Amino acid sequence: MERDSVPHTLLVATLVCIVCSVLVAGAAVGLRPRQQSNKRLDQKKNVLLASGILSEGQRVSDDEIEQRFTTSIEKILINLETGNPAASEAVDPETYDQRAASKDPARSVPIPPAQDLAGIKQREKYGFVYKVRHPNGQLDRIVLPINGKGLWSTLYGFLALDADGTTVRAITFYEHRETPGLGAEIENPKWRAIWPGKQIFDESGEIKLEVIKGVVSPDSPRVKFEVDGISGATITSKGVTNLIRYWLGPDAFGPYLQKLFGQSLGEGANDG
Repeated sequence: MERDSVPHTLLVATLVCIVCSVLVAGAAVGLRPRQQSNKRLDQKKNVLLASGILSEGQRVSDDEIEQRFTTSIEKILINLETGNPAASEAVDPETYDQRAASKDPARSVPIPPAQDLAGIKQREKYGFVYKVRHPNGQLDRIVLPINGKGLWSTLYGFLALDADGTTVRAITFYEHRETPGLGAEIENPKWRAIWPGKQIFDESGEIKLEVIKGVVSPDSPRVKFEVDGISGATITSKGVTNLIRYWLGPDAFGPYLQKLFGQSLGEGANDG
């Protein structure tokens, strides 16, 4: 076969494609464990940020993140339907992958469209909660994993509640594919700094917290329930409102919160 012939050119191109495909596939498989490990580490870092154990911009090593998480965070797996700990059920908290479970029909439940505020279609049967305590053992805050649809992607993050069960202590997002400079502002520390002190539930236990369009007026009668919207990212802002209302509602962490804080959220904590 002549080197400058069409068949020779096609053969060389095909061989190059095959070799490149094998190299790319091999790299992807080889790097997957490391990528998964980095994702788990990033999740732990965001739990620590939401818990107040790490501060914004603080630089710590991977080993220190692991050490602080292990010594400072009480990680509990609960049955989302009942709100009870899953310790006595047929699931191992040490190996349980919450996100993988949400995609497995055998380990998740479908969400009726009318109830699917977060736009996730199905929800895992079990979920983690993270308790943070004062040195004297009293509950300081709890951190809950949250996720739901934004404009272009599913938003994954954590919401921290005060020991009163109704006051926001922090919010953080660790994974999304929203538009840089617009929806991606959910990661901006300045926007996240607006959240602490906002109220989630009214005195009857109804969820009132929302991200509004525009800037919250200090004269608004709902000021304690409202968060400034992200300019140019109305759908992402609405997505944050909806995912919070879903995950703190009766179809997700609601039963657990009722058991932990009592029938009327915000009237005082009954730590269990």
